[in-house]
This record gives sequence, C-alpha cells and structure tokens, in this order.
Amino acid sequence: MGQVRADEYAEFAAARARHLYRSACLLTAGDTHLAEDLVQETLGRLYVRWGRVSRADNPAGYAQTVLTRTFLAHQRKRSNREQAVDVFPDLPDGRGADASLRLTLVQALGRLPAKDRAVVVLRYWEDRSIEETAEAMNASSAAVRTRCSRALGRLRQLLGEDMSEYARP
Repeated sequence: MGQVRADEYAEFAAARARHLYRSACLLTAGDTHLAEDLVQETLGRLYVRWGRVSRADNPAGYAQTVLTRTFLAHQRKRSNREQAVDVFPDLPDGRGADASLRLTLVQALGRLPAKDRAVVVLRYWEDRSIEETAEAMNASSAAVRTRCSRALGRLRQLLGEDMSEYARP
C-alpha cells in the first residue's frame, strides 16, 4: 500500500474507530473485550481491501457491514456462551446521566439472540433502512422485517409493556 493510501486509511480508521466500538458494544451486549476484538478485526479487513473500500460510495457503511458480519460469524463459531459483564464502557463525551437506562437496555439486548440483536442495532442504532440491514446481514428484506418485529416484541417482554419509566422526562 502506498504512503498516500496508508495515510487515508489511518485517517479513516481514526475517525470511525470510536463509532465502530460503540456499535460493537451494543452488538456484544456490553462485552467490551469482544467489542475491541471485533473492531480490530474489522479494521484489519478494511486495511487489506482499502483500495476498493476507499472508492466505495459509503466507506463508513461498508465498515459497519464488515463489523456486523464479523460479529455474526463470531457468534456462529463460538462453542461456549460467555456471559457479558454488567459494565458498559465510559462514554468520553460525559453523557453518563442515564447510566442505569443504558445498562438496562444493554442487558435486554444481551438476552436477544445474536441475529435479533444485530437487526435492532442496525435498524435503530445505525438508523439503516430495511434493505441496507438486509444487505449487511446477508438476508432478505422479509427476514429483516420479521426479525425486527420479533426482536422488538421480545424487548417489550423483557422491559415491560409500560416503557414510560425508560423514557426521558
């Protein structure tokens, strides 16, 4: 890789790493160590293909897709189910006022199956369309719709029907 491309990659990685890490934390239901591993693997894969990635219309979206697919592949490979810790990483921008809400939501996400968790993170955290989510997950749009509906229903069960206690005043 030429120096110019290496510099472009380094700039991209520095700009996106924090966002990828936060998404990875949600995907892993707060397992910060696994989230760091997933981000590193994602950035490594992007580095290898940086020539193609840098020419893409949306390199950030490409990176998020790689992260999601890396997470799903990891979930398929895992032979033993590790338990996530009850600690969510500190947010560098000082938004810690709703820490109990975040912890409650992360714990609820952690109780969802991996694919359901990925759908919720992509659709509602990443604000992706159904089609974009389907592409990232290598699934059909209908499968994403079904999985979204079931995942949200499960979250309602876990959090209780009266979710007003979780809403900001």
